[in-house]
Amino acid sequence: MKEKLNWFFIIGLAALALVRPLMSMLGWLESIGQPTASISVTIVITLTWIAIAVLGRVDEPLINLTFTGVTYGVFAIVISAILSPILEGQLKGPITNPFAIVSVLVTNGIWGLCAGLIATVIQNKLKI
Repeated sequence: MKEKLNWFFIIGLAALALVRPLMSMLGWLESIGQPTASISVTIVITLTWIAIAVLGRVDEPLINLTFTGVTYGVFAIVISAILSPILEGQLKGPITNPFAIVSVLVTNGIWGLCAGLIATVIQNKLKI
């Protein structure tokens, strides 16, 4: 499996997804209106992941996008741990609760898995 993982792809798309927490930290999601803004941004990110996987003809999009979701979860946890003391004066977020860490990683892994499944189906239908 190691040779099937495209780490450039995984890290790049996981970093791209950081637009969502960035928009939240800047208050843009709240000003647009919740929960519509969060859902809309998540859909756009998911469609972008799928499009890049399909158009880029990524090998094994299911595995690569699952790892993208988990990597995004790691990025989000680390960024929260770094920025919460700066922005809020104390450590907050998933890093303070082991169950929350697992939840973030599993949830984002499932997100990536679903996107990967869709990308795989599209690649198979288009014979890419």
